[in-house]
Amino acid sequence: MGENASPGWLPERDRPWVMRTYAGHSSAAATNALFRRNLAKGQTGLSVAFDLPTQTGYDPDHELAAGEVGRVGVPVAHLGDMRTLFEGLPLAGMNTSMTINAPAMWLLGLYATVATEQGAELARCAGTTQNDIIKEYLSRGTHIFPPAASLRLTADVIAYALREMPRWNPVNICSYHLQEAGATPVQEVGFALATAVAVLDAVRDSGQVPAERLGDVVQRVSFFVNAGVRFVEEIAKMRAFGALWDEITHDRYGVAEEKQRRFRYGVQVNSLGLTEAQPENNIQRIVLEMLGVTLSRDARARAVQLPAWNEALGLPRPWDQQWSLRMQQVLAYESDLLEHPDLFEGSHVMTALVDDIVAGARLELEQVLEMGGVVAAVETGYLKSALVASLADRRRRIEAGADVVVGVNRFTETEASPLTAAGAGAIERVDPAVEAAAVDGVREWRAGRDAVAVRSALARLRADAATTTNLMIATLECVRAGVTTGEWAGALRQVFGEYRAPTGLSAAVGSGGDAGLAAVRERVAATARELGSGRLRLLVGKPGLDGHSNGAEQIAVRARDAGFEVVYQGIRLTVAQIVAAAVEEDVDLVGLSVLSGSHLAAVPAVLDGLRAAGRADLPVVVGGIIPARDAEALLAAGVARVFTPKDFALNNIIDELVTVIRQSNNLG
Repeated sequence: MGENASPGWLPERDRPWVMRTYAGHSSAAATNALFRRNLAKGQTGLSVAFDLPTQTGYDPDHELAAGEVGRVGVPVAHLGDMRTLFEGLPLAGMNTSMTINAPAMWLLGLYATVATEQGAELARCAGTTQNDIIKEYLSRGTHIFPPAASLRLTADVIAYALREMPRWNPVNICSYHLQEAGATPVQEVGFALATAVAVLDAVRDSGQVPAERLGDVVQRVSFFVNAGVRFVEEIAKMRAFGALWDEITHDRYGVAEEKQRRFRYGVQVNSLGLTEAQPENNIQRIVLEMLGVTLSRDARARAVQLPAWNEALGLPRPWDQQWSLRMQQVLAYESDLLEHPDLFEGSHVMTALVDDIVAGARLELEQVLEMGGVVAAVETGYLKSALVASLADRRRRIEAGADVVVGVNRFTETEASPLTAAGAGAIERVDPAVEAAAVDGVREWRAGRDAVAVRSALARLRADAATTTNLMIATLECVRAGVTTGEWAGALRQVFGEYRAPTGLSAAVGSGGDAGLAAVRERVAATARELGSGRLRLLVGKPGLDGHSNGAEQIAVRARDAGFEVVYQGIRLTVAQIVAAAVEEDVDLVGLSVLSGSHLAAVPAVLDGLRAAGRADLPVVVGGIIPARDAEALLAAGVARVFTPKDFALNNIIDELVTVIRQSNNLG
């Protein structure tokens, strides 16, 4: 019997899932080199991470892009960048996933143009554009346009792909960030399926797809989910997801063919559940989370990408990404997992868990639909408030010790970790020169193109946007004319406008009778009396393009519960807007939240702005994923405190904010 053969009593071994590494940084050339290295190590698909300016429709030289270029992904400002990104990589023979949402149409246009230039048949190209804008309003914050206009773009991409790229997944309903924003398994399933219903309704109602082809649309809808460390519950969640998807597509959309109704999903396991304290524990967390989406044969992921052990410390290095890839390979090729039928068929425990999640998620979905659908639930703030409240509950359980996080709130005694002994060497660092090169590059690109063709293409895009015409054709014309990412998005901003999503704070439930908060609340009140003000005022600011607002919102909720008056205007603020708000609102403290790695640019800029406005006395604190060396630099620049993921106890953080205010006012 050959070494890979199975005994006669076992079924034929399953094919492994697609193994990806979510990758992109610095520049298109550097990311192309990273892709090549990862593919040589056995990765079987590409998963492209774009930087925040690209995700939010800005060019590298825009004011809001300062400090963000090449940080959390690759900058792609025009067709030239896309050519470089995929140079030497045969797109016709690869499965390429692109995590892009608001400008998904634009990036698909760039991809399709490069694939065509390579000589590929678009009909053979396989991959995914995430293209799920709803969760951006709720968690990640890279939305641009209002919900209705955004759904129109999604429907246009789906209709185009159905005609021209039938192997492409034009939309990837993403529950991943809902879990990170606080969603319970029931909420994650219910809210994600509400999004899927909105997308399918938009396609059906657009009139671009004949009713008899709706099954073809359904079979190209994929999902992208999160898997937490409660892996038994995660297995049940995925089985529940599949059962409800089958029910919805059959009953609501009349898809008769079972194969078309199959639940297809990819996964990245929980990045924000990784810890800065004892980061070596993240390895076993990642492995357990991977089991939740691979153990169940009947609900197994089609593609898996794993975070690296050190993502709570900073940007992973290529070696760290290789370690995560090897975890998948050991499970797929060394273990016997793929040799067996479904392990949970007939399990009373699993059946009961699945039934509970199905029932709860169905109720959540029905409630959203009764409100008028997911767009109405976004615009009223219902979904965001539900997530903020669920995340607050989770934080309180961790603080109380009811939920154990090893190394954080229990078993905190530790030996020094050799993994972090190298200090700053334990993470990848982006050269600041990357941004300058990108700025120069986009300006050179603009100078070298046909200005008349650019103006004509943008004029057509704006004109078509004012009608119901599918915008993919005008977008492809823009690509070929040399339009930039910022220009494409800017033209649509002129027609659709921009959108600031509800923060969810107004309806968030507070800590109530939290005994640990009582002493902090008294300190807040006493300090306000000593300063002669009615209440202490805290400005929570999100500078730049970082839309991960979960931490900022939890600080805002707890500070409000402690008696602060909180000024929080949401995400994506310029330095000038933050400084103006601090001065006009006469706050006692400014708290900045930065998780994108742009802290060394954004924070000093705010400090300089406050000095220029005559408020050098106003204390500033910072929270985010900030390496120790960077924290020292921020403190030397004048920041009063730096908080990182290891500072999990919110009451202690709020108490420290009071101390900062007292010290800055010489109250002792």
